[in-house]
Amino acid sequence: MDASDAGVQKGAARRARLRQYQEQLLERMQAARTSSGARAHQLGVEIGGVRYLLDLVEAGEIVPLPPLAAVPLTQPWYLGLANVRGSLLGVVDLARYLDPETAPNALPGAGARLVTFAPSLAFPCALLVGRVVGLRHAADMEPADGGLRDAEGQEWTPLSLAALAREERFLQVAR
Repeated sequence: MDASDAGVQKGAARRARLRQYQEQLLERMQAARTSSGARAHQLGVEIGGVRYLLDLVEAGEIVPLPPLAAVPLTQPWYLGLANVRGSLLGVVDLARYLDPETAPNALPGAGARLVTFAPSLAFPCALLVGRVVGLRHAADMEPADGGLRDAEGQEWTPLSLAALAREERFLQVAR
């Protein structure tokens, strides 16, 4: 076997692992959506040092941060456009959207990802997240100050991407 054959096999193995991971994630998301008719599982993310819970029905893909194309004359929290699997998505820095006084993230950390809005929302947008924490089970948390507190004492803020997509200010990206 020469080097080109080894490279082809390595690429095929990588694609197979990625496909298996995506299928497992899809199964978990579907199980979370249908478990007892309740949306008990959420995706935990950190944005601007704050922990948020995103409903799996509203969250789409989690992708590494691609290059962004700046869009002139837009709000400081609108970071630009990203090409995700051939679709152009607007990318929003939610920390700056919620608190305009927040300093811009000049260089996102190694754990930074984009969480896209689910296709069912028909809203081509993604949020820049500093870190994806993983699946959380809201039923295991207690109410605390308008949010939830987990067993470790960490506070989580539920965030509805569908509600965000309907906010007038969020829709006005032009300056």
